[in-house]
Amino acid sequence: MTMCFADICQPLFSEACDSPLVSNLPQSAFRSSSQLSNSHGPGYAKLNRRDGAGGWSPLVSNKYQWLGIDLGERTEVTAVATQGRYGSSDWVNGYFLMFSDTGHNWRQYRQEDSIGAFSGNTNADSVVMHKFQQPVFTQFLRVLPLDWNPNGRVGLRLEAYGCRYKSDVVSFEGTSYLLFRTTGPSTRNLLSMNFKSRHNTGILMHVEGQHGQTLTLELLKGKLFLHLRKGTLQGTSGDFHTTASSGSLLDDQHWHRVTMEHLRGCVNFTVDKTTQQLQVPQHQSHFEINEGNVTFSCPETVAMPVTFASPESFLRLPWEAARDGLAVSLQLRTWNKVGLLVTFDLRHQAGTLWLYLSEAKLRLRIIKAGRVTADMAAGMALNDGQWHSVDLSTQRDRLVLAVDKADTFTTTTSLPMMPSSHIFLGGTIRCPSTEDDGGCRNLFGVFQGCMRLIHRDNTLVDLIKVQQMVIGNFSDLQMDMCGIIDRCSPSHCEHGGKCTQAWSTFHCNCSSTGYAGATCHSSIYEPSCEAYKHQGNTSGFYHIDVDGSGPIKPQLIYCNMSDKAWMVIQHNNTELTKLRASSGISQHLAHFNYSADTEQLGALITQAEYCEQELSYHCKKSRLLNTPDGAPFTWWVGRLGEAHTYWGGALPSSQQCACGLQDDCAEPARFCNCDSDLDAWANDSGVLSHKDHLPVRLLAVGDINRPGSEAAYRVGPLQCYGDKDFWNAAYFNKETSYLHFPTFHGELSADISFFFKTSSSSGVFLENLGIKDFIRIELSSPTEIVFSFDVGNGPFEVRVETPMDLNDERWHHVRAERNVKEASLHVDHLPGARQKAPADGHIHLQLNSQLFVGGTASRQKGFLGCIRTLKLNGNTLDLEERANITPGVRPGCPGHCNTYGGLCQNQGHCVERHNGFTCDCSVSAYTGTFCHKEVSAYFRPGTSVTYVFRELSGNASTQSSYLYSDLSLRGENVSLSFSTSQTPALLLYVSSYHREYLAVFLNRNGQLDVKYKLQSNKEAEVFRSNTRNLANGQLHRVSIRRHAESFSVQVRQILPSCQMSDKSSELDPEIARLNSLGFTGCLSVVQFNAVAPLKAALLYPHTSTVTVSGTLTESNCGSSSSSSPYAAETTHSLLDPFGTVGTGEPVVNAISSDSALIGGVIAVVIFVILAALAIMARFLYRRKETCPTQEPKGVKSEDSPETLFSNDPNSQGVINDNQKEYFI
Repeated sequence: MTMCFADICQPLFSEACDSPLVSNLPQSAFRSSSQLSNSHGPGYAKLNRRDGAGGWSPLVSNKYQWLGIDLGERTEVTAVATQGRYGSSDWVNGYFLMFSDTGHNWRQYRQEDSIGAFSGNTNADSVVMHKFQQPVFTQFLRVLPLDWNPNGRVGLRLEAYGCRYKSDVVSFEGTSYLLFRTTGPSTRNLLSMNFKSRHNTGILMHVEGQHGQTLTLELLKGKLFLHLRKGTLQGTSGDFHTTASSGSLLDDQHWHRVTMEHLRGCVNFTVDKTTQQLQVPQHQSHFEINEGNVTFSCPETVAMPVTFASPESFLRLPWEAARDGLAVSLQLRTWNKVGLLVTFDLRHQAGTLWLYLSEAKLRLRIIKAGRVTADMAAGMALNDGQWHSVDLSTQRDRLVLAVDKADTFTTTTSLPMMPSSHIFLGGTIRCPSTEDDGGCRNLFGVFQGCMRLIHRDNTLVDLIKVQQMVIGNFSDLQMDMCGIIDRCSPSHCEHGGKCTQAWSTFHCNCSSTGYAGATCHSSIYEPSCEAYKHQGNTSGFYHIDVDGSGPIKPQLIYCNMSDKAWMVIQHNNTELTKLRASSGISQHLAHFNYSADTEQLGALITQAEYCEQELSYHCKKSRLLNTPDGAPFTWWVGRLGEAHTYWGGALPSSQQCACGLQDDCAEPARFCNCDSDLDAWANDSGVLSHKDHLPVRLLAVGDINRPGSEAAYRVGPLQCYGDKDFWNAAYFNKETSYLHFPTFHGELSADISFFFKTSSSSGVFLENLGIKDFIRIELSSPTEIVFSFDVGNGPFEVRVETPMDLNDERWHHVRAERNVKEASLHVDHLPGARQKAPADGHIHLQLNSQLFVGGTASRQKGFLGCIRTLKLNGNTLDLEERANITPGVRPGCPGHCNTYGGLCQNQGHCVERHNGFTCDCSVSAYTGTFCHKEVSAYFRPGTSVTYVFRELSGNASTQSSYLYSDLSLRGENVSLSFSTSQTPALLLYVSSYHREYLAVFLNRNGQLDVKYKLQSNKEAEVFRSNTRNLANGQLHRVSIRRHAESFSVQVRQILPSCQMSDKSSELDPEIARLNSLGFTGCLSVVQFNAVAPLKAALLYPHTSTVTVSGTLTESNCGSSSSSSPYAAETTHSLLDPFGTVGTGEPVVNAISSDSALIGGVIAVVIFVILAALAIMARFLYRRKETCPTQEPKGVKSEDSPETLFSNDPNSQGVINDNQKEYFI
């Protein structure tokens, strides 16, 4: 390759570089696009000078004017200052600054990656200076005015500051080289150089060390790659190969700075302003310097480019070829997939030729009268930012299209391939006329990118003459420069998001990253199982992102949602592993690899309130810790690599087991059961709970080499509950109070999230200020939250208005994010709001004050209420710690049931806790974290359950010794779910001592019947639904409700009609017959008012109110959703599952943590009959004598959403005071 190098050395510290550079230059060093008069010439454009007309002004004030300065030699420029023209109304409001080593191929200086424009003057006399963030090394400067005083014209005086720059330059033409050699060891190697090239591929440097190490610096497609290698291709121990890339578009013929610093095992690789760090083994590099075939100068090759920067850009060139035929060629580079390259009308009205990009491929079409007469395609992926050559020519009767001199497409044409008068490049001032195009339009979109080496009829187009309007015409072009920017280098896409770009923007593809947003910044996952629980989620696998937008990757973890939200982290061996004596083996080492890496484990454990891990050892003639005074035979290694000699259930550093702590070991003199060295099985088991030592990484078992020695060990999964960050809260009770924290650093990406609750109508949640920049989030009204900020482009605001008031003393979640592309704000689960960032604006948020939470530095507009879980870029601020020492602020904030109480289902009651809440399911027929889990059992004859409400005191008979306590009961609420294939079948039976009863059963046809006798002097009556056959093996839900005179039955949302039976026979024999048949099927969530008899029988079978005969086992047969192994409710016991000393040999692999954890609730088919006895007090029931008139289909009763099984509303019942018993 051909390239130039300069300053191949270790950089030295330089003195101040801020001397004036322009004031002493001769007038001949100044040039301009034009001048208004001789006294307005460019030579008068010196700062604070008044000679001539007091500065430079062009003939016409437009955006194509420029002022250029030749500094005489390569110079380091560190600042620039401007003034308007003296004594006039002429000044420049904004401008571009260009630089070049040759006076051609200009490059724009950018203050930031996206900021190209400099702010100018607002009057003619004041001086505006800009100091560069990075110095410029150049000989030529050019200023391009962008805006000027609308009441005047362009007027300019300027000064540049810096110092002379000296460097050695060497040129390589493709076969030449330099050989370096240095000797002597060094702990720090530093190599830096400047280079420039017009080729995009080649080797810049190759270094070989004494021990097989190599370093290669390679330019590949405009990017610089650093390859570090050691070893051979076969690969042996100690070999490595690592690669890093940096920079882009480095073949732009401008100087680029490369620095490589090797310090111990780290290499810092810097290209221009971007640095990457590589970890490599330590080694020393030795070089030598010899001359090869090189030239110590840098010849400049001029290839003048032009930039099509906007949709209005085009270049029109006349066609003056003397010969017949066509020859057009050019080179292009772009990021866009589409865009017009060349178009022209063909002679003799033969149509219009269009050469354009489509899906990054080159396409050619000739269209005549709306019909395509020729269609060609060549090349692919031409939007990669590299230079690509395009050649279009005719050879006799053939049309040839070639891309990069290789991909060629040829077609035969009988049409004359000659432009009629002119050609357009990049766009059109108007569409070339066709016979019936019906108007002017560009069919294929404008081209945004760069072109160079434009040839027409094999002649290079002189773009200088085009710029001077001598040749052709143009609009909105940037001459003598390629303004392409690689917006993906460095990439602003975070967390592995893939960056793609067009000319003026970039896009991040965040799929499969676990993050979202314009730059893949914000995590889509919650930080803990606690957070998932408070969204209403039950047990299952969830992705946990413990630091949100931070660097730690999300991890799939099982959450066991019980009273607490447990995180269960598995490893590669949670089963019982047995060891036997083996000659020659003195120690067994077991390594445990967890489903989370070390960084994730550390963050999860630190965040949790409590962690534990079961550690058990079963022994037979195998000592454990060799207590009381011996050296331990067995130890384990924790997370940080430290060895520990205490066992599960004991205290750290105690060298004891759990029995030693409790003083109940097999031998009182020993601190572990296994240390008794018995020839019988014993065990020491317990949990480790010291968080700093968890989890167990390695277990070393020692005493297993003696004859007869046997042992077995088990290390359970790591389990943690709680989230200290999730409930970290502060209560602000004074408007002037606030908490302060260090400055928030979110220069390019900033995300802020928190929960709040308040009764106040407004207040500032947080604020952080800079010199000009700031960031603030506030409650501006009861229904609006505002996220405002300024990064140098002026204040921006993002607002979210809510349909409900936010000052309702309920927790609300706020998430705000600001990145280089946009700002967004979300409140709860409402639609968010977004504000796009300017395409070429400032992108760095620069703050320097303290971060104020709950107020502002001015102590105005303070927030009154609670803030919790405040996270900034994934880091949680400890509000409680600061609140403890801050007047007007209290740590913590109670009152969670207002927000989360709705998660408690099925009559579950929310109970407040300091950190969160729990659901009390005592009055519900359901169980589980949110009272959401059905309690079910499968029945068959042979099992019975009796439930007794309360004993009756006094002189009541023994046969009526149970009485419900509510003596004024006005109604019942009975519900159950069932599935069966049996008919007939008794589902529910409630009976009193005086033979008053209520029975729910399926008749022979599988229809639901409700039979009752609630007055002893009346005969039993039957209400029968006309539903379909319910004995179909599917789950059905039955609800029976009575309130005063209203009685209703609902079956799975099916609204049945009813008919009255006039049957007057005795009820007891029929019920007895149904009872004798037994019930085969599933019963679930059986409830009678506030009592759940089936739940009591299954979960609390030994209480005084429950009697169970036979075997009754819980089943999931009543679950309304399919069983999921990830949604199982599981309670893990960490007690020893193998018994105590002397219980026998442990069963190897009897414990399967995986199956216990995720195996779900296994359906156990047990056929039982339910005979639950309930005795209740007398109550009022007004029975209606006739069935109501059938209502039209679709019409519902006023009293209930269900169709009611009701008696005649005109009849009156009789109050019965008899005592009653109820059998279920």
